[in-house]
Amino acid sequence: MACADALAGRSPTPGRVGEVLLGGGDPTARHVVLQLRLPRLLVALAAGACLGVAGLVLQSALRNPLAGPEVTGVTPGAVLGAVTATGLGLAGWESPAAVVAAACAGGFAGAGLLWLLAGRDRGDPAATAVHGVLVSAVLSGLTAMVLLVAPGELGSVVQWLVGTTEGRVWQHWHLLWPWALLWLTAAWLLTGPLTLLRCGDEQAAAAGLAAGRARVAALVCAVALTAGAVASVGALGFVGLLVPHLALAVAGADLRVALPCAALTGAAVVCGADAAAQLLSRLLAAALAADRLTLPVGALTTCLGAVLLLLVVRRAPGHTY
Repeated sequence: MACADALAGRSPTPGRVGEVLLGGGDPTARHVVLQLRLPRLLVALAAGACLGVAGLVLQSALRNPLAGPEVTGVTPGAVLGAVTATGLGLAGWESPAAVVAAACAGGFAGAGLLWLLAGRDRGDPAATAVHGVLVSAVLSGLTAMVLLVAPGELGSVVQWLVGTTEGRVWQHWHLLWPWALLWLTAAWLLTGPLTLLRCGDEQAAAAGLAAGRARVAALVCAVALTAGAVASVGALGFVGLLVPHLALAVAGADLRVALPCAALTGAAVVCGADAAAQLLSRLLAAALAADRLTLPVGALTTCLGAVLLLLVVRRAPGHTY
């Protein structure tokens, strides 16, 4: 997927890309490959890994197969935080660290709101999913209101609502990789407690685990991973919801194996979707006789994720979720 993403751009050709990677190539080709394509590729890989692991952590901590950053208020909250901070002049693309801080605050607020509304129904997957959809809808509505208040200033942040890897440069990568490494390591250290939480609070308590503290630590880790991804590429729909199911199907229930698999799967999904979005953009531009047309990768992941989710639901009609 990484090779496909590196070769999927409009120019230079795959042969010239290979020359640049081997140390040759003309200055224009070297600039396109090394300053534009390579950081975009790395950001897509890291963001996908963050979203995949965040989804698996959420589903394990909440014991809910429908718990993903997109439908638990985490992603909409992170988007709302980033957009609001930009509207107030506190953050922007020129200050990415402030965007991450604002996205983290919004993500924690969204997760906290869901936690409060779910109340005693937190152990019910269907009820938690319903509350998560409601919270996400409210936060998305607030984001739309913020955009309407100052459309001139916030027109460029619409990409946070859809999700895109377009225009990612080394600054985004230098900000994302330490954040991703820190919280991916934290998620790995939580594989033991998360495995116990998947078995239920009573079993976890019998094994000596403080379930409440472990769940809070897991939620903090998931929100931080989501916020870092959202601050870098925006809201990529359905990645954090469906990637954990793919990882568990491939690696099994042992989170020591499933969590790295979720990171690799998420990276591959986002990177592959980015390559497909670039190819589709070229085909659509040629079909519509447009000079340039860009299909956001988030639009592609949302459409494909919705189709896959529908197939999963239809194949499991006996489940209440």
